[in-house]
Amino acid sequence: MTMETTPEPSGSGTAGKIRRAADGISNTLNVIGTIMIVGLVILVNADVIGRNAFLAPVSGVPEIVSMSIVAIVFLQVSQAFRMGRFTRTDALLDAVARRSKRVRNAMEFVYVIAAFVLIWLLFSASVPLFEKSWQRQSYVGTVGDFTFPDWPVKLVILIGCAALLMQLAISGAVALWGIFHPAEDDGAGQ
Repeated sequence: MTMETTPEPSGSGTAGKIRRAADGISNTLNVIGTIMIVGLVILVNADVIGRNAFLAPVSGVPEIVSMSIVAIVFLQVSQAFRMGRFTRTDALLDAVARRSKRVRNAMEFVYVIAAFVLIWLLFSASVPLFEKSWQRQSYVGTVGDFTFPDWPVKLVILIGCAALLMQLAISGAVALWGIFHPAEDDGAGQ
């Protein structure tokens, strides 16, 4: 999905309101992920300085970093999709679009459906993991040094998957609309 080829629902209608709400959620999650990146930079620098200057490293840095990386990916994944930053090639889609926007939109729809199914499976598999982590109060780290519950990261995985599913559903609806109304998306988003 590229910004140039995917029309954006606009206006004050229901589609525009849904799109703005989903985009607001994706933007908010993205900002939280960015703040976490800044926090990790500060934490790692504090650990390096503490380790070298004072012989006192910050406890739990490896655990925090490993858990934060997973959280950051899932916090930013819906925004990455929305902005067309997923790794894929649009060369074929662009070539097809020059001949038939309807076929291009059909191919986009198949891509979105496949991604939706994959993310839904990930979401479905993650729910029991979150529930188990919440009920058992499992944690990472070493008792007496540093421990942190692992359920917050599992919750972030669910939130990130849900946000991506929202963006995929919107993208699928846009592609489906383009299949049946290909002339109406001429020049949209440009």
